[in-house]
Amino acid sequence: MRMLLIHAKDFWYKAKEKAVDEADELTADNAEKAIENVLVVFTSIEESDENNIDVVIEKAVNNIISVFKDVNASFILIYPYAHLSSYLARPSIARVILNKFAQRLAEEVGREIVYKAPFGWYKEFKLHCYGHPLSELSKQISVTEEERKKRIIEKKYLILTPEGALLNPEEYKFDDPEFKILVEKEVFRKEVEGGQGRVYQYLKKFGFEWEELSDKGHMRLEPHATIMLEAVTAYSWRVANSLGIPVFRVRGTNMFNLQAEPVKQHAELFGERMYEIKMDSERFVLRFAACYQQFSILKDWILSYKDLPLGMFEVADSYRYEQSGELVLGFRLRRFHMPDLHILTKDLEDAKAIALKVREKIVEEAKKVGREYLAIYNVAEDFLNTNFNYIVELVRNEGKPVLLVVYPSGIYYWVINVEYVIIDELNRPREIATWQIDVGNAQRFNIKYVDEKGNEKYPVIVHTAILGSIERYIYMVFDTLAKNERHGVSPTLPLWLSPIQVRIIPVAQEHLDYAIKVAQALLSKGFRVDVDDRNEGLGKKIRDAGIEWIPYVVVIGTHEIKTNTLNVRIRSKGIQKVMPLDELISLLETEVEGYPKVEMAMPMLLSKRPALSYIQQLKSPH
Repeated sequence: MRMLLIHAKDFWYKAKEKAVDEADELTADNAEKAIENVLVVFTSIEESDENNIDVVIEKAVNNIISVFKDVNASFILIYPYAHLSSYLARPSIARVILNKFAQRLAEEVGREIVYKAPFGWYKEFKLHCYGHPLSELSKQISVTEEERKKRIIEKKYLILTPEGALLNPEEYKFDDPEFKILVEKEVFRKEVEGGQGRVYQYLKKFGFEWEELSDKGHMRLEPHATIMLEAVTAYSWRVANSLGIPVFRVRGTNMFNLQAEPVKQHAELFGERMYEIKMDSERFVLRFAACYQQFSILKDWILSYKDLPLGMFEVADSYRYEQSGELVLGFRLRRFHMPDLHILTKDLEDAKAIALKVREKIVEEAKKVGREYLAIYNVAEDFLNTNFNYIVELVRNEGKPVLLVVYPSGIYYWVINVEYVIIDELNRPREIATWQIDVGNAQRFNIKYVDEKGNEKYPVIVHTAILGSIERYIYMVFDTLAKNERHGVSPTLPLWLSPIQVRIIPVAQEHLDYAIKVAQALLSKGFRVDVDDRNEGLGKKIRDAGIEWIPYVVVIGTHEIKTNTLNVRIRSKGIQKVMPLDELISLLETEVEGYPKVEMAMPMLLSKRPALSYIQQLKSPH
């Protein structure tokens, strides 16, 4: 906000012609006015004010009151004046801010003292400035990072046990060291040591890397990483469909106009984490998840109570403007993929029932990769008071205490928002999955359904990312392997997630044709198979397969061809076994049951791959 303050002996203006469509309505009281001994506040509202409205207004009010008292003026006139800045806010927003500005001033000094000239009009005016040292002052109101942090909402921390006991974190006796780490970080703000553990090395090994030609926080994915991302993406759709409700998969844009009121209102909740771009004098926000696109589609659907519950799903490329110093490869990113599921329900009670199923599925999927979550329950105070037994039921199902964070009612669009957290290999809390019950966005985006009596109603929406973001799910898988490796277990990816599931190694060149025939048989079943046809020794080929964590390594020599068998090394069990091809296929099918099959991302023959990319894969520790 920029202001030019003039202490005027007398000031007169008259509105002449509308300048913008969003202009104030003229009335007998504001169309023309003459005032004596007035502090005229010529005011420009800027782009940066839109995300910090309350703080900017408070600072401006304090500044004006101080000058008002110093010059001993009788009145204050807020005079919209766009010419003070080249970086103006949108007219619709500027008008709102100016009205709030005048209202706050009136609350402080009296409604009979504060006037506001109409916004959005060309006006003629006459001004007689007193000319004393304080009669002409310019002010620029901006918000510091420290002031932004002061906007943090007051909240209360408690620990809720499965028995329904509410306890003070300061007095709680911890018997779970990981839960203690979580509470100390969230409640007591205990600093967690940084550094890069084995997960970072694993990610680099499989081709998850920062893209240095982009903005910070953006990754590039080499072939192995690409397969893993595609596999989890496909699996997230299966998981969404496993809840027993109809789910519709959609696709959409990642860019939404901040001029649209529902987008603006929703985006304001994220404050400085908004990732914005400007084009053709308009501002756009890159979406945080799939909410905007799915809600935009749903508002156009004609829905009946018979259609609910109904799910809509998209793996959305999502953007959050994380602080550069907090970026973590594979975990805290500015651009990531969110498998977002929104479930429309008739009312809060139906939403609560769906949320129980969602919670169960979230926990089940974590257990499949060998993890158990800790939980943070963020709840609105009124929801806690009226639904305490339901929250206790949820915690009883968790089977362990949760950190309960109580927010003032009406701050957010949700009444309960649950975060599921792991403690990673370096003892840092890492949020993975989430769900929430949303009671505000249906009305904000005008999503409706018709009830049994023919009345239009707004559904209650359950948001969830059952696996977490695609990247964070992969992070959790690698973190589990890192923890296991500390206990002497060789890291082995789940077969469905392994970039190469089977490697065929011919002992000599004369065995290559048979090796390719076996590989093609496996490829026809949907498995990712390659053939090491390089001119290298058998020992080196087997070692290289181990470095890439290939789950199944098949060695083919003269004996295998004669006996029509395969010599199979199974990494997860650390054993070597001779079996026919049919038995290997059966073994692989059993292991990937329930998971998607994703095609190869590289040529089948290792000799066709550039030496540099292959060597790069081998650089990381195994």
